[in-house]
Amino acid sequence: VQLQASGGGLVHAGGSLRLSCSASGSSLDSLTITWFRQAPGKEREGVSCIMDSDGSTYYSDSAKGRFTISRDKANKNTVLLQMNSLKPEDTAVYYCARGCTIVAGKIEKYGIVDWGKGTLVTVSS
Repeated sequence: VQLQASGGGLVHAGGSLRLSCSASGSSLDSLTITWFRQAPGKEREGVSCIMDSDGSTYYSDSAKGRFTISRDKANKNTVLLQMNSLKPEDTAVYYCARGCTIVAGKIEKYGIVDWGKGTLVTVSS
């Protein structure tokens, strides 16, 4: 599955952005999708995932209460990440990926089947 993240941009602290993860030629409606992000000089970290089995969602501690992952009801090829109350520390390249591994409540990088191209989110202070 070829994934592509989009919707990034420049926003002031406190603002919102909605990212989209889309797939060409495939429906994401029945796939487990995870959003990751990687800030300059830092490791890639899991932000949120939505499971294929029951639609359960998981969030990193930094994303809880501010970000929401969901499936686009109007477009089965798209998974959304609504990001509110953005902070400068949210600045990163955001990627979507197929698969999700949770270990001790943390979204891990392994177990990912496909990685998509990222989209840059910049939050100014």
